[in-house]
Amino acid sequence: MQDSAALAALRRKAETLRALHHGPEPLLLLNAWDAASARVVESLGFPAIATTSSGVANALGYADGERLSREEMLAAVARMVRAVAVPVTADLEAGYGAGTQAVVATVRAAVNAGAAGCNLEDARNGALLPLKAALARVQAARAAAEAAGVPLVINARTDAFHPGYFQGDACTEAVRRANAYREAGADCLFLPFVSDAATIGRLVKAVHGPVNILAGANTPPLAELKKLGVARVSVGGALARAALTAIRQVAEELQATGSFDFANRIISHAEMHALLTSKPH
Repeated sequence: MQDSAALAALRRKAETLRALHHGPEPLLLLNAWDAASARVVESLGFPAIATTSSGVANALGYADGERLSREEMLAAVARMVRAVAVPVTADLEAGYGAGTQAVVATVRAAVNAGAAGCNLEDARNGALLPLKAALARVQAARAAAEAAGVPLVINARTDAFHPGYFQGDACTEAVRRANAYREAGADCLFLPFVSDAATIGRLVKAVHGPVNILAGANTPPLAELKKLGVARVSVGGALARAALTAIRQVAEELQATGSFDFANRIISHAEMHALLTSKPH
């Protein structure tokens, strides 16, 4: 349970995070997976940080997809919150349970961990939830946040574009679900697995709220996403996988050459020490 001062600070962070969805530039979120990665991102001037469920899961030895427990995920979120001063929005996957009570418990735990926002998915076990059930979960998340006294920024995700999850016009279904989630209390609508500019533009025009796009190799540049009206852009687990790719590349270089030149291209021990010993403001 948050004390009064911590609760007031968390309310301010949530309001700051919400305002960032309505600024002159898209909110670019880099998804951290531990305290060190969160602190590095913050040190570069990013105004908020998102977590990545896949990155956290992989770092703890799990594949993505709620194979990690709620407790393990929220412990990781709490460590990231403690490491930074900026708002943190937590990837809560599909809420860690089938019913609305599981969502309520997860949102309460996220607030207690200090999260100013959260992602909530509408697919479980490889399939889209029926819209009525998905709506109830968004409503439960909002009610839980209000009961906790925090204006949590809910980023409702629809997986209508996920390959194999929906048979039909994915764009129409995504818009239908996104607008329903908005009415149910979501602040932002997360539409992953779409990268072409024409579809993104169509979605932004049809969705009645800020749109979050998951960026990847084929996503239009940030400047073009701004012109299309995208409010929020996140990279998901890509940042964590980029770090793992760097590890593999260094290991391959050592195998091939026996050279330790990679040590000339890395963050120094002293810099990381300074980042993690300086207290968040």
